[in-house]
Amino acid sequence: MTTLDHKIDFAVVLSVNNANPNGDPLNGNRPRQNYDGHGEISDVALKRKIRNRFLDMGEKVFVQSNDYKVDQYKSLKERADAHEELNKATKAKDNETFAKLACEEWIDVRSFGQVFAFKGSDVSVGVRGPVSVHTATSIDPVDITSMQITKSVNSVTGDKKGSDTMGMKHRVDFGLYVFYGSINTQLAEKTGFSTKDAEKLKQALINLFENDASSARPDGSMEVHHVYWWEHNSKLGQYSSAKVHRTVKIEPKVESPKSYDDYSITVEELDGLPVEVLDGK
Repeated sequence: MTTLDHKIDFAVVLSVNNANPNGDPLNGNRPRQNYDGHGEISDVALKRKIRNRFLDMGEKVFVQSNDYKVDQYKSLKERADAHEELNKATKAKDNETFAKLACEEWIDVRSFGQVFAFKGSDVSVGVRGPVSVHTATSIDPVDITSMQITKSVNSVTGDKKGSDTMGMKHRVDFGLYVFYGSINTQLAEKTGFSTKDAEKLKQALINLFENDASSARPDGSMEVHHVYWWEHNSKLGQYSSAKVHRTVKIEPKVESPKSYDDYSITVEELDGLPVEVLDGK
């Protein structure tokens, strides 16, 4: 594989309709908001979805969630210990070889990096990945609707009928979100992140919400509208990532936007840096 030799920036515009895109466990699982009322989706949640799309593509992924794993291992340590060459590097306390082998084996390690430090193990290796992903933020403040729900069945058999258990369910009525990211070539050289890996990441972004349905996020409630992809002509890039990301202009066309069509999206052109615009699926 050819190691990526030029900087890449990207941006993703997505919408949320009557769904909870990323609940906050410290706030009753309400959709995340910042202090200005804008909705947020954490970078961790976005990377989880990207990893799941990698799995859908048949790629090897180190950090698999319990409800989306494709192997029999019950922990990250088990998955690492099952790799024979990694075990040899661990016993030899060869951290450099350990990192190299881990990057070769798992696409998410060479993309996002990983800390390998497990209880009862002598190895402690940190890998910095070239792909950085920002938190997704809604263009406007979002309205959150909360509804009370009940469970009217006993969880276990008993002599008496249990009283209904009350709970709450929350959703964002509508929000148009955007998040940005970039791929650093210096770190790509260290992890072996390739041009083919970059293409797989692009496809994962386009299909971000495929096979991602849940009771909080029903099918069709979250949609990727556009992926913007800039490929620079050098390792450092012609422009800073901040300047590239600012070229995406999203403005509401009405006072209270209720759908994607209520927004105007334009991209300013930068001299010598074309943008590839891809529609979500």
